[in-house]
Amino acid sequence: MHSHSFALAKNKVQRLLFLPGSVWNGWGGRSQSQRRGIRSCRSPLYAFTTHIQDRMAKRIQARRLEGVDENIWVEFVSLAAQYKTVNLGQGFPDFPPPRYVREAFSKAITGEQTLLNQYTRAFGHPPLVKALAQFFGPLFGKELDPLSNVMVSVGAYGALFCSFQALVDEGDEVIIIEPFFDSYEPMTLMAGGRCVFVSLRPTSAGDGKPPSSGDWRLDPAELEAKINKNTKMLVLNTPNNPLGKVFTKEELEEIANICIKYDLICISDEVYEWLVYDGNQHVRIASLPGMWDRTITIGSAGKTFSATGWKVGWAFGPDSLLKHLRTVHQNSIYHCATAAQEAVAQGFLKELERQGKPDCYFLQLRDELQKKRDRLYHCLTEVGMTPLISQGSYFMIADVSRFKSQVPPPTDPNIPYDNYFTKWMMKHKQLAAIPVSAFYSAPHKKQFENYIRFCFVKEDATLKAAEKILQKWSSESPGPQD
Repeated sequence: MHSHSFALAKNKVQRLLFLPGSVWNGWGGRSQSQRRGIRSCRSPLYAFTTHIQDRMAKRIQARRLEGVDENIWVEFVSLAAQYKTVNLGQGFPDFPPPRYVREAFSKAITGEQTLLNQYTRAFGHPPLVKALAQFFGPLFGKELDPLSNVMVSVGAYGALFCSFQALVDEGDEVIIIEPFFDSYEPMTLMAGGRCVFVSLRPTSAGDGKPPSSGDWRLDPAELEAKINKNTKMLVLNTPNNPLGKVFTKEELEEIANICIKYDLICISDEVYEWLVYDGNQHVRIASLPGMWDRTITIGSAGKTFSATGWKVGWAFGPDSLLKHLRTVHQNSIYHCATAAQEAVAQGFLKELERQGKPDCYFLQLRDELQKKRDRLYHCLTEVGMTPLISQGSYFMIADVSRFKSQVPPPTDPNIPYDNYFTKWMMKHKQLAAIPVSAFYSAPHKKQFENYIRFCFVKEDATLKAAEKILQKWSSESPGPQD
């Protein structure tokens, strides 16, 4: 910039900001290090600029984002990379989807049907919604209309977001059973709702059996006591993340009776529906009497076919509810990748042919993951943790309270012990997990701070690496470390 032009610009800014010329003239003849020193002293210009930025940030951010801008995954994924850990924290497989769905995806992109690289129907690729209706109709005990009872979205996340935005209004109360998948709370708040939490609580296993996720129970009386005239929705997750609990039919009937009695909508997140172990059965609450017309059931191709990055999910429900989800969907997401939907459709058609047979992928995956769960369970037990046998899902939680003599709690009483312990473990043992308090509401975090969550849906090589860490740990007698 020419000196004359710079002077004019400087004078204009000075007049706008009411700053004395000395702020500008003071730069003349100073070295770069001196200038940095002046900046560090917060000159009037710097202070004014910072003030303006703060004002703009407050003006720009919508109120719906207040209190929901922090996310534990950002912090813990970063720490896992920083300490080069064996990562049993994040909930995704590090092995590939079955070959036939990968081949279907590849063919969709490179094959003769060029339209598979373009837009498809907004609420679900026709072959996919048809396959989903055909596959899941008998499981719900209903004949599903693929165009009105099924909506495909960008992963289960997209289906959940559409559900909260479509059905929760300002002042509505949403009952969330905790521990809960962490997105339920911010999604409720962004929709203008108020979260009301009811906790699953551990009970005695009895008969000398090892502790299980099934020992954690919901108190129906406590649930019913939380309902008032503003209560509109209940959110259920079975199999549960992070606990691994599979709700029994009797437990679901108790919840269903309360939903019917108080005319509540039920959002049932069932993304781990195929991953149920030890002969436990997954029951869809929408299949119970009186529940179809008030339930949105959420599913995921990512969990079904071990392809979390494809981001294909869906919602089942009556048209009276789904039509509102479609309104949100068409004005936000529109639709997800056509080729991925085509591949998932082919996957379901393949599994429809061998449903319940030994070569069914869902049965093979379940059996394989149960072995991985058992392997991790024994390793965690050897190191001195007390894991809960997971009935389902990708996850198993473990009680680490025995370590308080070796890894003392943080000096800040507001930090949950599991948060502190998990960071300590990543730094000193190079093993990553997730603190279970992250899955609880703020008032309840400290009540459940002795548990951490492990993901066992990993390659054998990953589990072997974790096994070595745990075996080495068990042979040592670690003292307190920073």
